[in-house]
Amino acid sequence: MAGQQDLRLTPQRRAVLEVLRTAHDHPTAAEVYARVRAVAPGIGAATVYRALGLLVRAGYALELSLGNGVAARYDANVARHDHAVCDRCGRAADIDLPVPAELVNALSRRTGFAITGYDLQFRGLCPACQTNGPR
Repeated sequence: MAGQQDLRLTPQRRAVLEVLRTAHDHPTAAEVYARVRAVAPGIGAATVYRALGLLVRAGYALELSLGNGVAARYDANVARHDHAVCDRCGRAADIDLPVPAELVNALSRRTGFAITGYDLQFRGLCPACQTNGPR
């Protein structure tokens, strides 16, 4: 995949990456650790956390900082995409709807920035939080 650096995928790193690739809920580091332990019971938390950092730095995964004190979440989908984030539970969903190039160009002209990339977050309430009402 473009953008990935050489990284030796040890069995532990491969287990972490496989958990991320099969997840569709953008798990936190703690959730990744729990899922990896289900398939590799002897793995330690520090190993999983180090593996996450290495996978992010090598371009195999994204670390999503979603704000509002929510723990970082991880995503193996490293293709350019945006997210919808729930303000209540922190759930994140992929949005694969690119911003039109003409809008990016207009923003560049208006701000004077040479825009090289963007990361949009749409915020609101996920379907589960809408159904469950206020906490």
